[in-house]
Amino acid sequence: MKKVFVYLSAFATIVSVVQAATSPSPLRAELLSLIGSPSAHLDTKIRNEFSTKLQAFADTPDVDPSDIIFAIGASVFGIDITTPVKKADGGSVEKPVIVDFDFMKQFMKDVFLTYGCTEDQAEISSEVLIESDKRGIDSHGLGRLKPIYCDRIDKGILWANKPISIIKETETTALVDGNLGLGLYIGPYCMDLAIQKAKKYGVGFVVAQRSTHYGIAGYYSQMAAEAGCVGFSGTNARPSIAPTFGVEPMLGTNPLCFGIPSDEEFPFVIDCATSVNQRGKIERYGREGVSTPRGAVIDNEGIERTDTEGILRDMVLGKCALTPVGGAGDKMGGYKGYGWATTVELLCTAFQSGPFGEEVCGVDRETGKPKPMPLGHFFLAINIESICSLQTFKRNTGNLLRALRGSMKSPKGPGRIYTAGELENEARISRTGQGGMPVPKALQQNMIDLRNQHPNLKEKYGKLPFE
Repeated sequence: MKKVFVYLSAFATIVSVVQAATSPSPLRAELLSLIGSPSAHLDTKIRNEFSTKLQAFADTPDVDPSDIIFAIGASVFGIDITTPVKKADGGSVEKPVIVDFDFMKQFMKDVFLTYGCTEDQAEISSEVLIESDKRGIDSHGLGRLKPIYCDRIDKGILWANKPISIIKETETTALVDGNLGLGLYIGPYCMDLAIQKAKKYGVGFVVAQRSTHYGIAGYYSQMAAEAGCVGFSGTNARPSIAPTFGVEPMLGTNPLCFGIPSDEEFPFVIDCATSVNQRGKIERYGREGVSTPRGAVIDNEGIERTDTEGILRDMVLGKCALTPVGGAGDKMGGYKGYGWATTVELLCTAFQSGPFGEEVCGVDRETGKPKPMPLGHFFLAINIESICSLQTFKRNTGNLLRALRGSMKSPKGPGRIYTAGELENEARISRTGQGGMPVPKALQQNMIDLRNQHPNLKEKYGKLPFE
């Protein structure tokens, strides 16, 4: 690790000398000095200072978005600052506005209250969404508020205030009916129930039926990890993934997520779709006006697509599909992702005779009208203290994770190895340091539309932070 920072210090010195003439910014010089500090990326104080200064530098008029200082910030400190994107004519696209987390959570909570949620439902649902934005998972936070939850309530295929029913229960298991209410509220209820059972009996397993989109799966596994349990959760979704050697969307993006406690400041949380890419990220590409990476989508002709807007349109029409982890075919092991996606679909549907495929696509293919999407979820919590000391388990976990990060680095890589949950933790630190979350133009418009649609929101939010 010392060699890495000796290299970075020397590199920072060289960069500062070479670019001094073209970029005499005092802020830039301060950033370069921070890069050369020993173990800087492990020091929370230095990381926060670096994040604040990097954001200030990014806000400097005429700053070069390709400046290497931003790449260093991302690869070494895990701080990814949004910089202006240059247009072909030399101009720049307006940067997202940074909005305070507390303001944003309250806005989302007020939206849910406006739609008829109870105080508890609105509080928990907004908490799940803001956690996504805090962790840098922009595809599942504010970006989901209007198009997934509000629009579906408006269409009458999701209900804001529905009771949760327990259909069947034993000491260690439960089957819960969400009655097509908010998955953002149903999910935390189910994982909390699984944790309660685990704390009493060692293991708790809960299946939810007739639920709806429940946000990031990582929220639920982290709930378990923070309670001293190993957490495991998954959900099915509208058909998006084509089976290996197929082109028809049959399986959801079906995330498979584990949360494991560690003695570090953040748990090990692996939350991955079983597709190469998920729809939310492609929607983000659409908002940013960029192409979808080749290999993530295949159409009915077997062609790998990159045209983001066309992909989003054709996915709704069933004319293209996401590829499973490993890609199309079997050359890169696409059958592995296909198998895991199928596993999640089975765990979400087989216990409760739940629908899949066409029945959860959200659209009546014959009429084109929207229809409910009754999803299934599963939640598993294993009480660590039932098997060994929690302190010992956390130490053992931390030792392995530190060994992985400390192993030999690729000379062609960024000089750093990550473990799951680390980037999300650093995004939280970075965004806290910069004063909140970035809200791009498209999401600003979503907030304006929601505000203008409801008189009580218009009264309370007469002027939003970016107006």
